[in-house]
Parts: sequence; C-alpha cells; structure tokens
Amino acid sequence: MSALAEQRKPEAATASPARVMICDDSAVIRAALARMLEADPAIRVVARVANGKLAVEELRRQAVDVVVLDIEMPVMDGMAALPLLLQADPAVRVVMASTLTTRGADIAIRALRLGAADYVPKPDTAAIADDTFRRELVAKVKGLARLRRRVSLPVRSGAPPALRPVPRQPPQLVAIGSSTGGPQALFTLIEALGRDVRLPVVLTQHMPATFMPILAEHITRLGGMPCAEAVEGETLRPGRIYLAPGDRHLLVRKSGTALHARLSVDPPENFCRPSVDPMLRSAAEACGGRVLAVMLTGMGHDGLAGTRQVIDAGGGAIAQDEGTSVVWGMPGAIAQAGLCHAVLPLPRIGPRVLEILRTVQT
Repeated sequence: MSALAEQRKPEAATASPARVMICDDSAVIRAALARMLEADPAIRVVARVANGKLAVEELRRQAVDVVVLDIEMPVMDGMAALPLLLQADPAVRVVMASTLTTRGADIAIRALRLGAADYVPKPDTAAIADDTFRRELVAKVKGLARLRRRVSLPVRSGAPPALRPVPRQPPQLVAIGSSTGGPQALFTLIEALGRDVRLPVVLTQHMPATFMPILAEHITRLGGMPCAEAVEGETLRPGRIYLAPGDRHLLVRKSGTALHARLSVDPPENFCRPSVDPMLRSAAEACGGRVLAVMLTGMGHDGLAGTRQVIDAGGGAIAQDEGTSVVWGMPGAIAQAGLCHAVLPLPRIGPRVLEILRTVQT
C-alpha cells in the first residue's frame, strides 16, 4: 500500500487536524482564508493554490480532507476542476466558494448536484474577515472533514435522547428546517420523497436571498415535488414545496379549511431571517398540531422552540442523526430535548416520512 493510501485510511489520525486545501486565484483571499481556518487548532491548511489545475495536481500528491474551491479562476475554473478532484479522490469533500450573485448561486448549486459537498457565499475582499462568514466556513470544514474520514463519533455522556411515540393524528403539513450542510441534505431527502407526498410541504433553509430561487429551481429538477419560493397569501397545495424567500419568515395561516402562506419581515430570530421557529409556531397553530417537523443538519438551535410548540400541540418530529449531519446543532437540539419520535441517518428519513404519511394518504 502506498504512503498516500495509508494517509487516506479512515482510521488514520482520528484526532489529527482536518487537512484543507484552499484554491483561489487571489493571493489576498488565500491568505485570509488560511488565517481564519488555522485559528482553529482542529484545522491545518496543507496547500494553497491559484487555480483548479494546480489543485488537482496537489490532491494527487497528498491527502486532503476538504478543498475550498473558488469558481472563477484562470487556467482551470472551479466547475472544470470539480470532477477531476472527485476522480483523484472520490472521498474528498469540496466546498464551493461562490459570489453572492444569481450566477454564482446557480453555479454553486449546480456544483452540489455534481458532487460538491457544500458551498460558502464568499464576501468581497473588504468583508472577508466577517465573523459570520468565518464561523460558517470553519463549521463546514470541520464537519465535512469528520464525514470524509468517517471517524467514530465520541460517546456522549448519559442515556441517548428519549423518543416519543408517533402522534395518533395524521399530519396535514410537513415542515422542514435546515441550515449548514442543508442543500445537499435536502436533495437527498426530497429525492427519496419523490411524488408520494400528497400534503403541502413548507421549507426554511438558511441561505442568502440570491440563492433561494436557484435552490427552488434545482429542487424542482429532481423530478419529484415542484418547489418555488412562497408567495404572500397563496394557498398551500398538496404535493408542492413552498420555500421561505430570502430575508422573509414563512408563516402558515388557516382560512376555512385551506392553508395559506404569509411572509413576514419581523425581526430575525436566532440571528436568522428566514427562521425555522416562526414557521413551525405558525404551522402548529394553523394545523392544530397536525404537523410533521423534519430537522436537518444545521448550526445553532433554530427550530427548537418551534418544534416544542408542534409537539405540545400534538404533532411529531424527526431529526437527522449526528453521524450524517455536517453540524448536529439544529437536529441535535430537538433530539436532546426529547422532542423526536425518530433520530435517523439522512438516507432513512425520507422512507420514514412516507411511512408516517401513509396513515393519511391511504
């Protein structure tokens, strides 16, 4: 076995820092990203390169857990380099660094469907030191490195989270919350659901406003339920996904027997707008608790208070497990609070949702 293969064995260096390569044509950006990543002792930047061709060559020379890959570069851009990086090391995790433009959003989300693990919306040079960007980048790099290495998770102290029985009342609405690592998780979940959900689905994903319509378009292209940004006052129809628009909370209201979307510019909650909590609170009230909440990977605890209201009103909740989450913040919060009837690996969530919904669809 080669020395490089030895380095790439999953059991290697379970406590060693995440090995990161930065690929960006700007020396200023490369240096800034390296400084913010290496400020965390769990991360080591092992290579800095100026274009995709150099990144592919470097990956063939040494083991790397995560590549932070710019999109627009000379010689070889990020989209051309992506398949070559994955060919050189199918287990490497690639994070696309995208501009905050519609074109940048479209390219980043296309890259996710082609095998990239995640994206970061790259601020301009003046704002590169922004603390929110730093925290997001560090969290994604560490989480993806853990998944890439398949390191066994530490055993948590105490008993595992208690699970609740499945609610007796069939749900009228599915409500999904996600954040860090969410787009890739959403693609997996929604592909598994296919066209078999004959209830409305509401979705809040933390991401910049320019990315929202592009995300909705790519979800629709999966071939299952159509997805679009929610529109003020529209009726929520079965078999459709309604995405919270950028910088608006998505609320659910009931008029007669119909559910409707309301958009709110109320202050951010949990530092987010859109936020998962107001969506879940309003859904619990509008549906009399007949809501199935699904919490996917994400940093922080947005959705905890809203899930508690769903449960108190008689609804149910499923959380993504720690082993498949990039960051087990949002799903971990509701799991550890004892609010879930299931805590599952990502590939098992879709089938479990369909199993529950058969009670109302048969």
